[in-house]
Amino acid sequence: MQRAPTSWEIDPDDPRAPPQELWDRMTPEERQRVLDMLPSEFEVSEASPPEGDFHFNPKVAARDALGGYFQRIGRRVYLACELPVYYPAERMFAPDLIAVLDVEVKERAHWSVSAEGKGVDLALEILWRGKSKKDLEVNVTRYASLGISEYFVFDRRRRQLRGFRLAQGSARYQPIVPQEGRLASAVLDLDLGLEQDRLRFFHGQTALPETRELLARLGTMLGDLEARIERTELRLDEERRRLDEERQRADEERQRADEERQRADEAERRLAEALAELTRLKRERR
Repeated sequence: MQRAPTSWEIDPDDPRAPPQELWDRMTPEERQRVLDMLPSEFEVSEASPPEGDFHFNPKVAARDALGGYFQRIGRRVYLACELPVYYPAERMFAPDLIAVLDVEVKERAHWSVSAEGKGVDLALEILWRGKSKKDLEVNVTRYASLGISEYFVFDRRRRQLRGFRLAQGSARYQPIVPQEGRLASAVLDLDLGLEQDRLRFFHGQTALPETRELLARLGTMLGDLEARIERTELRLDEERRRLDEERQRADEERQRADEERQRADEAERRLAEALAELTRLKRERR
């Protein structure tokens, strides 16, 4: 029986991964060809317009803080900012931050659900000047329909944080109720909260350090280390000076001792000469 055709063309204006049933029939070579053709870049029309540092910095800070934390505890969590995500036959999208649990942590050009074998576990969007309807209405419906377990929206301008979680056995989100001002993430096993206009992640009562904070701590540690080294060097210099002085005093004592011995030897020699002369004179008188 002849195999059904499995070709798939990528529309540059609306790039999509093939439907799952078509992907399942493809050979490894055909799948790789599709992956190579899926764009890893997209036009501004396919995403939110750039919003400057106020939008860019929070997502990078979130990725770095989470990445450092999961690396320290040895948990495999893939994190990416604005990475094109391709669900089978779905329109491509690129959240500000995605998290996928228990997968290989490596660099990727895009996330293809069919190729990776699983979808996104958590999505985070940063809202600054963009339209809130996309993040708070459209994405809430769409991400839930795709099975993304948790979705968070950080509205930096208004200093608000919202969270949504899939209800068990449902394709609809339920709002995550804040507890003491924080939203619990079952995916990350962490809490999300705000410190003024900053998004922070908490393990218990401790905020995960951001890269700049780690660098500041490292700078402080290096400064303290340099100060300790300087103090140690000063103590060593003082000890060397003390040893040099003691060595000099010892050399002077040896020199004085040598001089005393020389004087004693000279006195002994003169005494011997005097005794010899006295003996000679006594003999002559006889």
